[in-house]
Amino acid sequence: MSGDARKTAEGLTYLSGFGNEHSSEAVPGALPQGRNSPQRAPLGLYAEQLSGTAFTEPRAHNRRSWLYRIRPSAAHPAFTRTDNGAIRTAPFTESTPDPNRLRWNPLPEPAPGTDFLAGLWTLGGNGDATQRTGMAVHLYHANSSMDRVFSDADGELLIVPERGGLLLRTEFGLLHVEPGHVALIPRGVRFRVELLDASARGYVCENYGAPFHLPDLGPIGANGLANARDFMAPVAAYEEVEGPVEVVNKFCGNLWTAMYDHTPLDVVAWHGNHVPYIYDLRRFNVIGTISYDHPDPSIFTVLTSPSDTPGLAGVDFVVFAPRWLVGEDTFRPPYFHRNVMSEYMGLIEGAYDAKAEGFVPGGGSLHNMMSAHGPDRETFDRASAAELKPQKIDDGLAFMFETRWPVTLTTAAARADHLQSHYDNAWSGMERHFRPLH
Repeated sequence: MSGDARKTAEGLTYLSGFGNEHSSEAVPGALPQGRNSPQRAPLGLYAEQLSGTAFTEPRAHNRRSWLYRIRPSAAHPAFTRTDNGAIRTAPFTESTPDPNRLRWNPLPEPAPGTDFLAGLWTLGGNGDATQRTGMAVHLYHANSSMDRVFSDADGELLIVPERGGLLLRTEFGLLHVEPGHVALIPRGVRFRVELLDASARGYVCENYGAPFHLPDLGPIGANGLANARDFMAPVAAYEEVEGPVEVVNKFCGNLWTAMYDHTPLDVVAWHGNHVPYIYDLRRFNVIGTISYDHPDPSIFTVLTSPSDTPGLAGVDFVVFAPRWLVGEDTFRPPYFHRNVMSEYMGLIEGAYDAKAEGFVPGGGSLHNMMSAHGPDRETFDRASAAELKPQKIDDGLAFMFETRWPVTLTTAAARADHLQSHYDNAWSGMERHFRPLH
């Protein structure tokens, strides 16, 4: 924890807008005008393109940025394999896909000196990282800032803090993310995580598939859900450090390390749309019923990674943000259901309105496809008898990683001491209320 890091984090400014063609320079005149790769880039910098999609993908989907840096990314020694720690990558073959409802308590406290990368712990996932399909669910716990740099060639990282603030130093600049916010680090972008508090804990969705984008709104219209203007990208900021810097690269499921003789966070200017973001989940514009019935949870989608089937996501990121419930003659908590999609849910703060107990901040639940779930008995009894006055739900903040494929657990998750052994009891004692008319 560093007071200087906290002061730096709280003084940051940002560029506004998701998917915009942003541009930024830390030194005036560092960005070339009228071309991307002039014969001699300004200020003696090197011009380099970072492509998050294929060159020939449609313009609306294409992600790339031009970086103007002190040294090119190519200037490094060979990478060598290093230990993966608790990180695992698709395809997940350590265990058999499990149809049971599963729930975990928070991760135990980490050993002293654990940084963000060492504290990543994989719960499970699906797809195949080498084929750029599917996703993984990770959790993290840390009590030390990173003095190394990390990048993920397998996918983009959606970081969801639950405890402790983070200062993310990226190639594009600095981001400050606290619990209640999320950070999105695109595929291949190098970054370092500094802790702003004594410890940090949270969740990570690693998306191997198409980059996250804002969902289409359809009949909702032009506005609502997550507004593009509320996503904040960094302004250019660079380090100029000579000397050994460890750079760790995640590639096809394994970690590789190299010792650079300079920092790779040396981008003085950049422009493009393959950029990191932060987003305040409490800015989510919730759309809900003003008449009757509970809307499907898809109405809470913040970001989506589409698949080759329209409307069927490789992974959706969904948030259950503060909102009013006003439905008449309506069971207001989430209803009982079975879903072709698989759902991993986490809790950032407070309580979730479908579970009276057992689901705590830092913990999580997994309901794989067609696993029956819904409110526990206490919640059902209370909601069935409640007086239906307008009700503000603002005492909790939960989220969901929802995916088209089953989530297969790692061995560590399937055998974890913090896996709850009696989660099915949440639905025990559901009484028979059936009363035939005759």
